[in-house]
Amino acid sequence: MSLLVVGLSHRSAPVSVLERASLSADAKAKLLHDTLAAEPAAEAAVLATCNRIELYADVDKFHAGVAELSTLLAQHSGVALEELTPYLYVHYEDRAVHHLFSVACGLDSMVVGEGQILGQIKDALALGQELHTAGRLINDLFQQALRVGKRAHSETGIDRAGQSLVTFGLEQLAGHGTPVADWAAGKRALVIGAGSMSSLAAATLARVGVAEIVVANRTAERAERLAGILVASGTGVVARAVGMSAVAAELTRVDVVVSCTGATGLVLTGDDVAAALSDGGPAGPASAPPAPAPGSSPHAPAGPAGPGPAVTGWARVSTADAEVVARLVAAAEGGRRLADAGAVRTIAPAEAATARALAEPDGCPLGLDAPAGDGRSALAGVDAGSLELHGTWADQGEAAAQRQPRRAVRSSVDAAAVRLALLDLAMPRDVDGAVHRIPGVRLVDIESLAEASADAPMAADVDAVRGIVADEVAAFGAAQRAAHITPTVVALRAMAAEVVAMEVARLDGRVPDLDDRQRAEVTQTVRRVVDKLLHAPTVRVKQLASEPGGAGYAEALRELFDLDPQTVASVSRADAADPKNDDDPGRAS
Repeated sequence: MSLLVVGLSHRSAPVSVLERASLSADAKAKLLHDTLAAEPAAEAAVLATCNRIELYADVDKFHAGVAELSTLLAQHSGVALEELTPYLYVHYEDRAVHHLFSVACGLDSMVVGEGQILGQIKDALALGQELHTAGRLINDLFQQALRVGKRAHSETGIDRAGQSLVTFGLEQLAGHGTPVADWAAGKRALVIGAGSMSSLAAATLARVGVAEIVVANRTAERAERLAGILVASGTGVVARAVGMSAVAAELTRVDVVVSCTGATGLVLTGDDVAAALSDGGPAGPASAPPAPAPGSSPHAPAGPAGPGPAVTGWARVSTADAEVVARLVAAAEGGRRLADAGAVRTIAPAEAATARALAEPDGCPLGLDAPAGDGRSALAGVDAGSLELHGTWADQGEAAAQRQPRRAVRSSVDAAAVRLALLDLAMPRDVDGAVHRIPGVRLVDIESLAEASADAPMAADVDAVRGIVADEVAAFGAAQRAAHITPTVVALRAMAAEVVAMEVARLDGRVPDLDDRQRAEVTQTVRRVVDKLLHAPTVRVKQLASEPGGAGYAEALRELFDLDPQTVASVSRADAADPKNDDDPGRAS
């Protein structure tokens, strides 16, 4: 087995890099085809989720495989190789197996113990099978990973150690110490997208007690189907479907938005959110329902936008608190990571008199690196968009070794003052990260979930799952090593049978007077002798080959008995082509 995985995840790379490196469906297919076309790889699979991108391959050369897979990831993700390399990790053979099994059990997830990754692993295997890039090793590996993940969830309490990203995200929106059910009761929600994650979000919202769910999707039929399922769920939620063109209107009347689409650009911009709030914003659960929006498909009546604190527009959110700006610059000077341009979470009008002299590194695209004493303290009045650009620039040069987990929260708005709560589970993001600057808006996205989950408590059951993973990795490795030598043993026995047949034919020529009974007895005797001579060595070599470092026994057996490599290869191909080997759930893998 020469399994190699090259990838990056929320543990190795900032969300901004993951977001840029995300793969579309077409990109994943092209990546798999190009991986097989590359010389070192014989089969491959790609596992791409909102917080990881990993390429698995069976390679014959380690260093060439690492170089080729890294280059292919960079080419298809659109991130330059020199920029991507510091964030990549590499696992080989048993360590690669251990990594995937840990991923399948939720140990490597952003929220430890979440079970959604099993569906994503299943999808990755299905894509490899559909494109014929998954061979014996990838099939065995991913199928066993699914079994290990299910075992971990059924035999331990790992589910108590973590939740789905949806549940965890809603907890972050509700705020610490506030039960999600209490926070969600009676609220109106807009779910953008109708895929698996959006469907899970809608079902979770219905379960925790929101009063109404509006599903917006580009494909009307999928939105209709999801809304119908919600109505039939027995939770009492009111649900209806709308087109994407109605999202702006719906924003003015909902309290919660969950978005997870496959869009490559922003679905909700800062202007969209600010305009929705300036139009009145959600009035709360007590408002009477309005007529359905044009193009909507009501499964139940909808409610109107109610009055609320007015926001005069995105342009009004244009100045930054001087103390926050000072923290931004101090972080840049100290070489520390800046979280979204300096962890600016709320923007308030700044006092011009409180501006302080700020020392900026060279090269700022906003021209904020002018000589000292020229009024650079005016940075405190820079508009929010420019401030974000400045922070992004300051963050670009940070070395990978300086990366530290961030503890920033997407909004410091008090829960009682939140008028619109947004949960963005998409990668790349659906919601403009700068909306957290709008008063009354709370945003939770993949980045802030990663920051919050870093502090989440680990359950004792995690240790039990780690034990399961270790045992399963050892068993998988032993089975793969034993399977690796099986074609050689089969070829050896085939050669022995051929020798027996040749010697019996020779005996017939020398002793033609033997009757059929005598000839059969002689043949059986010779076969028994050969089988007894081969039994102990073949059983022992299988045992030795299954142990770590036992890969060389197959080669030794071929050399000792001068076996034809083509014969061994033909046995391997026949074994791989046997459909029973793929369908038997009890086979060693």
